[in-house]
Amino acid sequence: MEEITRCGWVNEDPLYKDYHDHEWGVPVHDDRKLFEMLILEGAQAGLSWYTVLKKREHYRVAFDGFDPELVAQYDEAKMAELLSNEGIIRNRLKVQAAVTNAQAFLKVREQFGSFDAYIWQFVGGSPIRNHWSSLREVPAGTPQSDAMSKDLRKRGFKFVGTTICYAFMQATGMVNDHIVDCIAYRPDPVMK
Repeated sequence: MEEITRCGWVNEDPLYKDYHDHEWGVPVHDDRKLFEMLILEGAQAGLSWYTVLKKREHYRVAFDGFDPELVAQYDEAKMAELLSNEGIIRNRLKVQAAVTNAQAFLKVREQFGSFDAYIWQFVGGSPIRNHWSSLREVPAGTPQSDAMSKDLRKRGFKFVGTTICYAFMQATGMVNDHIVDCIAYRPDPVMK
């Protein structure tokens, strides 16, 4: 049987393999999916992506399918409910940031027509295709993620430092950082 090569950060959990093989690095242009990934990447701060991925379905239920219009209206009672939900990461600052980010997300969408139109400008509208031969080469941030972080913070977003922004860019296919011998490395990305 032929051995399959994946990026070195993937463990043996079928959930993680599926995420790596079919989602990570695939360009996303759907506003709701972009909002989901923005919230989940912020929730990841200080934790592993695997921890967040295992909780993603709980997040989808708890955060109303990541509908930014609903999340933007969450009040103190709803946030208290979320903080008692064992299915998500119960960090007050991260829960508050999700609400703040939903409000900022809606303002960006109103100004630019879509969050997609706004966020993809940081890579000139097309994925950056890197050609790394090992994980050691993959950066934690780039000038593009620095610019994204700075602009998002200026617009009121929280938990959007350059490392989080770069992880968001990787997850949403704005950047293709699969190592070149990985089965999911795609020189020509598939759009979602």
